[in-house]
Amino acid sequence: NVIVKGINGRPMTIKLAIVKILFIWSMATFWTITPMIGWSRYVPEGNMTSCGIDYLERNWNPRTYLIFYSLFVYHTPLYLICYSYWFIIAAVSAHEKAMREQAKKMNVKSLRSSEDNEKSAEAKLAKVALVTISLWFTAWTPYLIINFMGLFKYENLTPLATIWGA
Repeated sequence: NVIVKGINGRPMTIKLAIVKILFIWSMATFWTITPMIGWSRYVPEGNMTSCGIDYLERNWNPRTYLIFYSLFVYHTPLYLICYSYWFIIAAVSAHEKAMREQAKKMNVKSLRSSEDNEKSAEAKLAKVALVTISLWFTAWTPYLIINFMGLFKYENLTPLATIWGA
């Protein structure tokens, strides 16, 4: 909010921060506990050293869990990350454009020092956004793919193949 709107942005209050943190923890608790109380279940993973969701079961109980889990725990955060970075990059881009226009009015090449001129804030931020989204993809997509392979009865899913998602 403050990054995109600058001084005009309303800062987050302590109360709002606590509410957001409690919401995140309640979502994490919900998605962790529901397999223990009957919506899907935890079973040993292929390497037998950790547990995961039962994605090989052929009834709708674990299937619905995995579908909703992927929507709320994978796709929604990924969308929020992309959405947030989109507006941050747009705000920084608008600021950079305003800085360039101001520099032209002042008949100077740039308002930045020469060492800062190497890369624009826009380019640096775009790299940060790309790395953040890439790390999310790298960390969570293999596990999601393996879960959906099991969910949709992929026959060649071996215990060794399931280790790659971990």
